[in-house]
Amino acid sequence: MTETTERRLSRTGVDALAVKPAECDVSRALDVDVDAVTVDYEGREHVPDASVLRELADAKTLRVTTPVRASGFDPTGDSSLDDALPADVGRVLVAGHGAYLDDEEQSRSVADRLGAAVSKHPEAWVGTESVERVALATGATQFELLSRSTHRDVRALRAAGFDGEVAVYAPTVLTDDEDAVLDSVGAYAARRGPVRRALPDPADGRDAVATDASASGRAREVLSKAVRDYALVGDVATVRERVDALHDVGVDHVVAYPARGLEHVA
Repeated sequence: MTETTERRLSRTGVDALAVKPAECDVSRALDVDVDAVTVDYEGREHVPDASVLRELADAKTLRVTTPVRASGFDPTGDSSLDDALPADVGRVLVAGHGAYLDDEEQSRSVADRLGAAVSKHPEAWVGTESVERVALATGATQFELLSRSTHRDVRALRAAGFDGEVAVYAPTVLTDDEDAVLDSVGAYAARRGPVRRALPDPADGRDAVATDASASGRAREVLSKAVRDYALVGDVATVRERVDALHDVGVDHVVAYPARGLEHVA
């Protein structure tokens, strides 16, 4: 079996691939052996051309993340960019990261816009980050970030009678090389509150503790555990076990973002 075959994303059992248009040509997702693709939102200047989205939608189940507070995607106002997306492209509706919204957009209310957007796109997924209760109230597919509490949270949802779908977004690194793992998702994990609080203070007058492969001592111990809480890391078999466990607790869709780049999963 070749190295390329060993690392094919489809062998992990994930249900979809997430791509970031500011990082890569999203049409390269055509080369990854998964049936569904989600295109992240990284600012309107990075929204792929309709022709590229059409090509992807012809070959895969395609969803595009759209921030409901952003002009152009606002279902209660300017929805011109949303309306211009090809008809067969699904949506992942999110409140929107502040880095991609101007001051006016950030001040807009979320609940009414999510409700209106779900009415417009009934099959949409709804991102739960920072708006969990509002997202749940829509009844749409809940799109969550993988965390140390994901298993407990999904079990609680199911026990409470939620029979809608749950999707989980997980940065994914298909290697057991710890340095490569930390270089890929160490900083991502370090931004999570519990991890940030557990990391030691920087030493030797540095502004911040290292969160990549250069991390050492207590910081490396914290990060090595944290990346396994907030990402899917390891060889194909290890990641497959994690994905199966998520499916077993009630997750319907595991969406993998290849944190080392598409060349490491295709």
